[in-house]
Amino acid sequence: MRRKASLVLLACAVFCAALSPLMRWYAFPRLARIPANQYQDMVLEARGATLLDYGTMRAKKVSQVTVVQTLRGDVDAAKRIGKTAGRPVVVWDGLSYVQGPDGKMVSKVPERYIFDAHSQDPVHATGEMVDGDPVTRHGIEFKWPFLTQKRDYEYFDAQTRTTSPIHYKGTRTFRGLKVYFFEQTIPWTKVPMPKSMPVQGITPESVARTGTTRWYSTVRRFWVEPVTGAPVYGEELHQEELRGGTLLGGRARVTAFAGDVKMREDYIEHTVALVEHNRTLVLMLTSYVPWGSLTAGLLLLALSLCLEARARRPRGPAPAKATDPEPVSA
Repeated sequence: MRRKASLVLLACAVFCAALSPLMRWYAFPRLARIPANQYQDMVLEARGATLLDYGTMRAKKVSQVTVVQTLRGDVDAAKRIGKTAGRPVVVWDGLSYVQGPDGKMVSKVPERYIFDAHSQDPVHATGEMVDGDPVTRHGIEFKWPFLTQKRDYEYFDAQTRTTSPIHYKGTRTFRGLKVYFFEQTIPWTKVPMPKSMPVQGITPESVARTGTTRWYSTVRRFWVEPVTGAPVYGEELHQEELRGGTLLGGRARVTAFAGDVKMREDYIEHTVALVEHNRTLVLMLTSYVPWGSLTAGLLLLALSLCLEARARRPRGPAPAKATDPEPVSA
């Protein structure tokens, strides 16, 4: 009986030991993926910002500038591109919509971002663009890969359409979560005018004819939860200027926008709660189940060997049977 029990325990131990690497190296890359139909929005605010009044072409202080960022997954495009690429991809149609304190549009810049559903590596396909201009992204954007490392990453900047390092600056605690802090500085760079302008009749082409150019600089900061690779907080020290040309009336430059853009508090709370939930799911695939299975396998193996040893232990001599005493004659 002990021999049978030890064989059953040995089989269970082998199963648990095999499940550990299978879950980590096979199931994790196939199950930990960004859903193709994901939709998310985020509101950021810059209080006490400087904004250009296009009516007077003068910069002025305003109470608040609001930036609404939306990302919508295109499922049909993801399936079509995924078949060609030979791997699951996600297609995000993004929009960055900036409005002034009066609620009127300052600018809006659409994007199409195509990337690998697991690794977040960019996937190049027709339709990849920023504000209608075709681009070829290199590096990440919006999200870090699962199991983010303590190192610098290449990060794509949509304004300049270029990629540059975003530097790991250390580990911090944010709202009870351990996060990695990253920072990227984009120096003053000449960038295209947005195709959607706040004043009717003004277009990038008409601005270009005046000789006026748009320049941009920012310091970009992210607090990234490393297990999921999701930023739980972000901010930008954002600056834009118009320089030269007849549009400025002889002035060398004028501030178009300057402010410290931060996530709104209610979106911070929602993001932290969502990341905490997803973090548990990723840890199930990468840590809890693999290490738990390996530990269970070792315990079952030890118990199996113990039972086998007891089954092989030699038994002592059987006790002698009692016999009736022989009759004694006189």
